[in-house]
Amino acid sequence: MLPSFAGTPWRVERGMIAPFLTRLDRYVLRQLLAALLATTGGLAALIWLTQSLRFVSLVVDRGLSFRVFVQLTSLLIPSFVAVILPITTFVVVQFVYQRLATDRELTVMRAAGLPPSAIARPGLYCAGIAVALSYVLNIWIVPASYHSFREYEFEIRNKMAAFLLQEGVFTPVSPTMTVYIRTRDRDGTLHGILVQDDRQKNSRATILAEHGHLESSGDVPRVVLYNGSREEIDRQTGRLNVLTFARNTIDLAASSKDDDIRYRDATEMSLNELMHPDPRFVQARDVGKFAVEAQRRLSSPLTAFSFAMVALVAVLSGAFSRHGNIARPLAAIMTVVGLLALGLVEQSVAARTPALIPLIWLQAILPGLICCGMLFWPELGLSRRAAPSNALAAE
Repeated sequence: MLPSFAGTPWRVERGMIAPFLTRLDRYVLRQLLAALLATTGGLAALIWLTQSLRFVSLVVDRGLSFRVFVQLTSLLIPSFVAVILPITTFVVVQFVYQRLATDRELTVMRAAGLPPSAIARPGLYCAGIAVALSYVLNIWIVPASYHSFREYEFEIRNKMAAFLLQEGVFTPVSPTMTVYIRTRDRDGTLHGILVQDDRQKNSRATILAEHGHLESSGDVPRVVLYNGSREEIDRQTGRLNVLTFARNTIDLAASSKDDDIRYRDATEMSLNELMHPDPRFVQARDVGKFAVEAQRRLSSPLTAFSFAMVALVAVLSGAFSRHGNIARPLAAIMTVVGLLALGLVEQSVAARTPALIPLIWLQAILPGLICCGMLFWPELGLSRRAAPSNALAAE
């Protein structure tokens, strides 16, 4: 139910409502923020559930725990929220204001003399909060969390699995090395070790050892083998060469130095690194892609405001209908879908043609400005016409 106007600090000046937060604003804003939190959280959880399935094989194949799986995939959640927040802002503003119209609460507000600017003010507050949160996510949280995700994933692929060897299981610690152990003591001693080493294509070897143990040197996992043999076939003569040893050490990390190098993605770079890329690590053909990513981070939060204005225009503009109007909400949805598709196309084209980067800002800001004009311009025009009339009446 709409709260009573008794005691509400509304103040009308020249047909405009004084710009401070009223009880009615708080009533609508609470609904908007609660719906925004629930919708964004639920949709982010759904996306996390579907996208995390891609990493199940990575974790299961290396014998890692469910805790590691959750820690790895949860680092992607901020990037999901940053993408969907403008969309959920549109959905929430559209839904809440449409419900207010269905319950005739908007009719009561209009009958009380509230102009569109006063009715739309809670939606604008909600959009402002979404814009501020999007900037925090895009500029600070998402790059840091995605960088941690890439580092953690790289560690799992190249280092962590070597320390989690299971008894009686052939463990692929890297694409070119598989390790098998028969048993493991409580003190970490390994017994019955077999290592298939294919890191050198022309010299593939099978290594057997009675026992050994794992150790780390400079974040590189290694297994120290005792009383074993190294067997490999000479490709030229076809003979089996067997080398016995009393002690041998094998690195269980990547197969080459190039595999130890992890190249950073544009998504995990800071805004300063994107706008001023280091020519030593960034190729000339990627400069445009980095520039587009930087401008996307700065402009995409503003789409939350534009999408909210599209929803407000769909609900608050036009004549009131007792039976509802499906055309305006449907047009708003199609407009937002078209803007999202246009944004993807502009980013792809601007990466190849940097001169078109201003179009990214235009797509983010212009729809909101147009909707502001459609919704508030008639009210401003009425206020300007009323001002001379009041002056004449005073004379």
